[in-house]
Amino acid sequence: MIDKLTRDAAVADACLATSEFDDALAWLRARPELTEPLAAEIWVIDPTYSHVLLVEHRVRGLVAPGGTVEHRETPRAAAVRELREETGVAGDLLPTPAAVGVRSYRADWAPTLSLVYSVVVDRAVPLGGESGQPPKWVNLDDTWDSMFPEDRGRIRAHARRLATGAAFGVH
Repeated sequence: MIDKLTRDAAVADACLATSEFDDALAWLRARPELTEPLAAEIWVIDPTYSHVLLVEHRVRGLVAPGGTVEHRETPRAAAVRELREETGVAGDLLPTPAAVGVRSYRADWAPTLSLVYSVVVDRAVPLGGESGQPPKWVNLDDTWDSMFPEDRGRIRAHARRLATGAAFGVH
C-alpha cells in the first residue's frame, strides 16, 4: 500500500495537473487505497520550446526521464531525483504538474498512476546519467521510437502551452 504522505501529494498534484489522460482522476477516485507503485516523469523542454530531453531505455525506446515513486517520497521529489539520476540535470520544476495519466510500463504489470512534471532547461547543460540509458535532446518536430507514441503529441502540446504562457490552466 502507498503511504499517506505519498498518496496525499499524488492526489493533490493529480487535481492540479494541466492535462489529464486516460481518465486518470476517475481511476484515482476508484482506488481509495493505492497498492500499485506510483510513477513520476518529467518533460524537460529547452527555452526555445523546440526540443525535449529524452532517455534511451533499452526496452521502451526514447522516453521521458522518470520512474517509481519511492516509499515516503512525493511524486514531485521523485521526478527531481529521477531527472538527476537519469540525465545528470538539475532544475526547478514548474509549479503546476504538466499531466496525470494511467499507464502500464510492462504488459504483465498493473496500470499505475503517472504524474508528469516539467522543467525548462538550456540544451547547453552537460548531460550525464545512468550507464546504458543515454539522455539526448530530440527536436519536437521529429518522430521518435517509443513504447508510448502518444507522448510525442502530449509533449509537443505542452511545449506549445509553455511557449504561449498557457501551461498553467486546468485540464
